[in-house]
Amino acid sequence: MNRMLISAAHKSSGKTMVSIGLCAALAARGHAVQPFKKGPDYIDPMWLGQAAGHSCRNLDLYLMENDDVVATFARHASEVNLVEGNKGLYDGLALDGSNSNAALAKLLDLPVILVIDARGMTRGIAPLILGYQAFDKDINIAGVILNNLGGKRHESKLREVIEHYTDVPVIGAIQHDERLSIVERHLGLMPSNESHVANAKIKQIGEAIAEQVDLDKLLALTKKEPLPVPHKALVSALPCGDKVRIAIARDRAFGFYYADDLDALAAAGAELVPFDALRDAHLPEVDGLYIGGGFPETCAAELEANTALRGEIRQAIAGGMPAYAECGGLMYLSRSIAYEGRSFDMVGAIPGDVKMHAKPIGRGYVHLQEDAEHPWPRPDAPAKQIKAHEFHYSSLENLPPDSRFAYHVARGYGINGERDGIIVNNLLASYTHLRTIGSCYWATRFVGFIRRCKGQALESTSMKENAL
Repeated sequence: MNRMLISAAHKSSGKTMVSIGLCAALAARGHAVQPFKKGPDYIDPMWLGQAAGHSCRNLDLYLMENDDVVATFARHASEVNLVEGNKGLYDGLALDGSNSNAALAKLLDLPVILVIDARGMTRGIAPLILGYQAFDKDINIAGVILNNLGGKRHESKLREVIEHYTDVPVIGAIQHDERLSIVERHLGLMPSNESHVANAKIKQIGEAIAEQVDLDKLLALTKKEPLPVPHKALVSALPCGDKVRIAIARDRAFGFYYADDLDALAAAGAELVPFDALRDAHLPEVDGLYIGGGFPETCAAELEANTALRGEIRQAIAGGMPAYAECGGLMYLSRSIAYEGRSFDMVGAIPGDVKMHAKPIGRGYVHLQEDAEHPWPRPDAPAKQIKAHEFHYSSLENLPPDSRFAYHVARGYGINGERDGIIVNNLLASYTHLRTIGSCYWATRFVGFIRRCKGQALESTSMKENAL
């Protein structure tokens, strides 16, 4: 087995491009590559998963207990396991570094490959590497990949300096090339589900990495024995019952879904039925609806034009269909989205209007306290504070004063700085993104709620038929 952490000295060093390229290059050589991403993120994992051919898994030292992190890694580990870090190697929320990339490297015994943006650097690269080694001697910086080089002469100077002053091998040197960049927007890279040329871009990056990184040396430096799977209980679950069918939006507007959540929905007894909110005129025959995050504002004109589907979803929610929406899904279910000087009509199931802003309204980790109004069934244990995250540049405005909510926000912003999770009939919609990990088991509860609503509907129909 091989495992590694692709990290950097600081954000925007090119580690995502390198990680995508390594996944693609190693997969092209016939290796089974399993990608992981540190922290809460949807966009980088979409690219990594597409490059590797396997769904990327998120590892989050803030939202997950250490045993959950180890268990998730060990359960999904394959031949080559690549973890892409977030920000810099030693960056994190905690002063002691307990949720940093370095902490994750120690927890999973990951050799670190440090990506260094070497623009304008020569001899100064040596104290940078030496400092990163000296800061925590328990971290194994197994090699460096130099990025954004100014030519072969620049590369030669850097290699000479690193070889003279350090014992860290250079395993790759990537020349500056605008063709390897991926379009960015306010939350990071453009999602791969929006890019019509994603496969071609991944292939191009993979070929460039294969030419400029010594893949054999990389594999030699990152060979490790497999980690044992901890004897850790699975996420708390409610009893399973009959299968239910859930329509899930999967298209250019909506693509923010954690693979572990989709697995948990299936394990709880859900069949996920994808639909395209931009193109499909009708919902499939289902018992419930799930619309995750994304960028509906960039597809607002197309979403508005699909009046048949918008009307059908509005009627389904008004008729009591169980539904769950996060962030972009909440925006789509509102009355309208105001974006770039225009207002676009949306579904209208939520009696409020979305306004886009130039700066983030809510961004980062969230702590929620569940309210008694929360509609989903729960086990006997009292509800714990839920840790989750939010990323939104929009606000939901003009809500009625008697609006019902599922959560009080202890940390974060949510819908109005104090509450999140608006409830309309059997719809729960929030700006918060939940993960089925630790004490949060939303997927199982949502399936249980759909099953309960379905049973009540069947019972009501039976009573009406008997009355006749």
